[in-house]
Amino acid sequence: MPADTRPEIVLSSPYLRAQATAEAIGKGSGFAGGFSGLVVDERLREKEFGVLDRLTRLGIEQRHPELAASRQLVGKFYYRPPAGESWCDVILRLRSVLDTLSLHYGGKHVLIVAHQVVVLCLRYLLENMDEKTILAIDAEGDVANCAVTEYVFDGKKDGGALVLTKYNFVAPLEREGATVTSSPDANVAAR
Repeated sequence: MPADTRPEIVLSSPYLRAQATAEAIGKGSGFAGGFSGLVVDERLREKEFGVLDRLTRLGIEQRHPELAASRQLVGKFYYRPPAGESWCDVILRLRSVLDTLSLHYGGKHVLIVAHQVVVLCLRYLLENMDEKTILAIDAEGDVANCAVTEYVFDGKKDGGALVLTKYNFVAPLEREGATVTSSPDANVAAR
């Protein structure tokens, strides 16, 4: 990226894999001259799966059939497993992240290193989507590991808005011959 478009602020999930990714990006590509370091933000952690953590869909159906039935009834967007979160819970914490970005980092180039549901819920918020639209995007496939989702500020659109320019972009990884995966973190259950 040209120097004037490189990140000045880097926010990362507290998960070690996300922090390692953020550090590797910094070492590999360099950040803007005013880069002040990595900010770890617990609000960027992946959706909490609670008692369903580490279980596949089949595992949930076999071990917790009543929870599988409840999820089916309530729907993926609103279902909150015991000791876990719904997509709406994630959206609520991400609204506060966006407020923090606006308040403390407005006008700066920001890199966020996070996870599948966080990426999708940020899209939901930034693009003013409805439940059906974001779940359709989710159904198209997983967010690949180290994929880039990029927004660029367009001052002409609606008095100024972020516009999606890349989603699930993995060309730099492919160009370097890296294997592109969508394997979840070790502690992520079936979505």
